[in-house]
Amino acid sequence: MNWLIIFTVVLGVLAVARLLKVMELSAALRGGDVNDITEDNNKNNALTWIVFGVLFFYAFYWQVKNYGALLLPESASEHGLKTDMLFDVSMWIITPTFFATHIFLFYYIFKYYHRKGQKATFFAHSTKLELIWTVIPTIVLTSLIVYGIGTWNEITTPAPQETMVIELYAKQYDWTARYAGKDNQLGKASFRLIDGVNALGIDVKDEAASDDKIVRGEFHIPVGKSVNFKFHSRDVIHSAYMPHFRAQMNCVPGMETMLHFVPTITTAEMRVKTGNDKFDYLLLCNKICGASHFNMQMKIVVESQEEFDKWISEKKTFAQEIAPPAPVAATVDSAAVAADSTKVDSATVKVVAQVH
Repeated sequence: MNWLIIFTVVLGVLAVARLLKVMELSAALRGGDVNDITEDNNKNNALTWIVFGVLFFYAFYWQVKNYGALLLPESASEHGLKTDMLFDVSMWIITPTFFATHIFLFYYIFKYYHRKGQKATFFAHSTKLELIWTVIPTIVLTSLIVYGIGTWNEITTPAPQETMVIELYAKQYDWTARYAGKDNQLGKASFRLIDGVNALGIDVKDEAASDDKIVRGEFHIPVGKSVNFKFHSRDVIHSAYMPHFRAQMNCVPGMETMLHFVPTITTAEMRVKTGNDKFDYLLLCNKICGASHFNMQMKIVVESQEEFDKWISEKKTFAQEIAPPAPVAATVDSAAVAADSTKVDSATVKVVAQVH
């Protein structure tokens, strides 16, 4: 099949080349030049652009109708509603502008295609036009930027003191979550302390780290409660992306970044809304960080406070994870030992007798 495709493409190129050669010969026989552009050529091109414009707008309509609902999944955080509003306002501004500019584009291509004896009007400058297309976009874009910065600042400014703290630690190609203990303070960490047991480089001497809890594979957050995420990276720049919560933040080696948000829809509720009983929220990496970047994800479970408390209570603390295993007391059954000794002795006697 691949060879057939290659053969077809080559054959098509040769056919086009021969067609152009025929056109050159035909023009030469008529005493003309194939490179001469006639008024009919210009008119045909203009009509073709009108047909293309109609198909172009229909394709736009078809894509919006069939795929518009897939632009963004349903928002599952408080600030996500504001983010979606900003997106909708931007689209309501962009879409009419898109239609207006392209309608004028196709119209002017048709109306002003080149005709013999036609001369373009020299138009050098208009202060009024300059003011219109400078001032109006400036006002619109400034308003959108101010609105966007306000929404962004809501989740990136320091979180309230009582906000639950979770560290998301990125490395090629996985995520690890660390929950602050009862003091709601994460223990200190340094890349110099990373070893086989302590993969996050947590300072074992820091008392605040003793009751931190480390989870892998998935992490849970309670619905309706503010969660403060602190991001770190071991190796390269990653990007923590949680699409349903409208949250994304770069994870940069050597520095800490953060954002916080309030989840509003549990995983169970979203499964009902989507009609997908296998639906899961996901934490993704949105920076191309290497060969297995596509597989760098972690499941997020949003649940009630009671369910979260039960889940987190079953996880070991950092102190418990690094503690050496307790020695196992050996118990000796003297009767069993004696029986085994008798079996060994009798077996030895039999072997010796057979040798002799």
